[in-house]
Amino acid sequence: MQNTFRLLVLLALLWLPACATPPAVPGGSTQVLLCTTDAWQDATATLRCLELSPSGWQLAMPDIAVNVGENGLGWGLGLHASGDGPAKHEGDGRAPAGVFALGTAFGYAKTAPTGFMMPYRQATSRDYFVDGADSPVYNQWQRIPVSEINDPKRKWSSCERMRRDDALYELGMVVNHNMDPAVPGRGSAIFLHVWRGPNSPTSGCTSMARADLLRVLQWLRPQGRPVLVQVPVALVPHDLLALVQ
Repeated sequence: MQNTFRLLVLLALLWLPACATPPAVPGGSTQVLLCTTDAWQDATATLRCLELSPSGWQLAMPDIAVNVGENGLGWGLGLHASGDGPAKHEGDGRAPAGVFALGTAFGYAKTAPTGFMMPYRQATSRDYFVDGADSPVYNQWQRIPVSEINDPKRKWSSCERMRRDDALYELGMVVNHNMDPAVPGRGSAIFLHVWRGPNSPTSGCTSMARADLLRVLQWLRPQGRPVLVQVPVALVPHDLLALVQ
């Protein structure tokens, strides 16, 4: 069965246009979050935590069920060259496809949970991620003064509240999509975060059960230069294909 699956994936790759070459894992990265959907339009996916060992890439923990955008995936702006397929835009309900560095972990607690090694930032009632494409701080985390806490839209036409009334951002991590530099309208405020539940798609982030996300965030470490590789299964990087079962 495993050999049959690999053959089907390889055949799919052969049928893809030449410009749809699978993205590559950046040199120096030894930790990969590999998130795959069956097709561009799928809103559910599988997340695999992969670690590079002397014998090659290995699974670090069991597969994790995740949700992506309600309209599936679209090529984002990251550490890759995009190919054929839809492109990610602001408000399109797609999660970004491609290869992305991982940024700051965050949460509602003042200090990071035990075991965190990545940088951590508390999300307070003064913290917002700006998604108004007309702003000079588009796709940046901003903290407003206490005097403006009740009216953040005096500063920006649109923004994402980081301290929500629910648990979705109780734990999370910033995905460095469209940040170097930010292109207005290509998508913003992309995170790994806690899901509403299985089969509950997001507006563009990647979500999972809190226990799974906690385990992932405790596993990541700065020296591993971790990246998120998020693509339809037919575009999995060649050196990771053997781990997609």
